[in-house]
Amino acid sequence: MRQYVKALTMATCIVALVFCFGCGGGTQVKDDTGAGTGTSTQTSGSDRGIGEGELVEKDVDASQYSEIDDASLQAVFADITFDYDDFSLKPSAKETLKGIAEWLLKNTSTQILIEGHCDERGTNEYNLALGERRANSAKKYLVQLGVARNRIATISYGEEKPADPGHTEAAWAKNRRCHFLTR
Repeated sequence: MRQYVKALTMATCIVALVFCFGCGGGTQVKDDTGAGTGTSTQTSGSDRGIGEGELVEKDVDASQYSEIDDASLQAVFADITFDYDDFSLKPSAKETLKGIAEWLLKNTSTQILIEGHCDERGTNEYNLALGERRANSAKKYLVQLGVARNRIATISYGEEKPADPGHTEAAWAKNRRCHFLTR
C-alpha cells in the first residue's frame, strides 16, 4: 500500500510539472501591416515596462521601414554595439538610446524598427536568439525612457546581415549591434 501511495504521488507531481512547464505556448499576433517578412518576438508588459519571460510572436514587415537619410538624424539613430555573447547595454548605448528617446518623444508619429544583429560565430539559431535579446534590451530601455511600446518593433537577423563582411575581431565588433529604421 505504501508503494502504491508513493507511486501515485510521484505520478501526480510529474503530471503537474509537465502541465506547468509544457503548456506555456505564446500567442500569434500580426503587426499593424498584417504581413511580415521576418519574425520577431516582442515581450509583453505594461506601457511603463516590459515583463520578463512573456514572449509574444509578432510578424514584422521590415519593408515598411526605411533607412534614415538625413545626416543629422543618422547621428541620433546611430547603431549601438554589444560585447561578445552579450545583450546588456553599454553606457555609450544608453546615451545613444536617450537621444533616440528624446527625438521620438518630440516626433510622436514616427515608429521605429530595432534590428538585432550578431557576428558570425555561433549557430544560426543561437545568433537569432541573441539578436532578439539585443533588440529587446534596446526596446526595454526606450520604453523605460517613456517611448510608447507600440511604436517600437523588433526583429533579429542574427548573423545574416553583417555590417562588415570581414572575419576579424574588428569586423565582428561592428556586427554585434542594433540598427534602427523608421516609418
